[in-house]
Amino acid sequence: MTDTPVLLVAFNRPDRLEALIDRLREVRPARVYVAVDGPRSHVETDAARVSATRDVVGSIDWTTDVRTLFRDENLGCGLGVSGAIGWLFENEERGVVLEDDILPDPSFFPFCDEMLERYADDDRVFAVSGCNFVPPEEITVPASYRFSSVPHVWGWATWRRSWAQYDYSLRGWRRTLTSSRLWGAADHSPSAFALWTGVFELMAREGVDTWDYQLLAASMSVGGLTATSNVNLVQNVGFGADSTHTVDTPDYLREVEPLGFPLVHPSRVERDRQADRWVRQHVFEATPTGLVRSAAKTVRRGR
Repeated sequence: MTDTPVLLVAFNRPDRLEALIDRLREVRPARVYVAVDGPRSHVETDAARVSATRDVVGSIDWTTDVRTLFRDENLGCGLGVSGAIGWLFENEERGVVLEDDILPDPSFFPFCDEMLERYADDDRVFAVSGCNFVPPEEITVPASYRFSSVPHVWGWATWRRSWAQYDYSLRGWRRTLTSSRLWGAADHSPSAFALWTGVFELMAREGVDTWDYQLLAASMSVGGLTATSNVNLVQNVGFGADSTHTVDTPDYLREVEPLGFPLVHPSRVERDRQADRWVRQHVFEATPTGLVRSAAKTVRRGR
């Protein structure tokens, strides 16, 4: 049983939330928060699907401490998810966040428990993630986990102190994330610096309805690191036509593996630069060729 509160974020896919609750039943978190966004007024089927999703919450049968945030109106991927996380940290000092398309391995939860306790007062550590894309040969830290400059959010956890840095609008991101700090976070890569500058500026102009790039900006603004499992602890089951952003399955996904205990801790709190470089090149495509390809996609979308 895990003592860490768990937030489930859902919308209109009752089957996905049901599968996630079934997985949580294996570890029985003592406190469960569930946020369900409201139906979209222009989608005829949403009202019934959102109602069915809310009904699934009643299947949580291992604890009576279940708290719900059911929205009457649709806030979308950006405000809906970020508002739910803000609600969690209005009530808790630490917590695990799972969107409804994420299925974590049971070992994800004791990993988060131990990381949240071990680094609770270490401001160098911004978050915890069970999501690993990097192949073993590209990881240089011989431990159960490494530190990354990117907080991957397919199964993650953090503290209220970290969420306090979050700014959804990003309108003033250039003041809080200076060029020198961003240059360091990009590991002195011109392509990565250009990528993140463009992404954060796009978010400040409300160009994409999402919430996670703002979390990355918050982490970078304080030089934060994310304790990241060296094996992949989560499966994203949300790829498909009914997804907002994850339509095509990328080729960098790794199979889920259980994490062994007791954990082997890194000798130092510093990022694995080689692993981060792999993520920049293969996940974010922060390369000259990748930037050209991304720009071409943006132009096509604008036509």
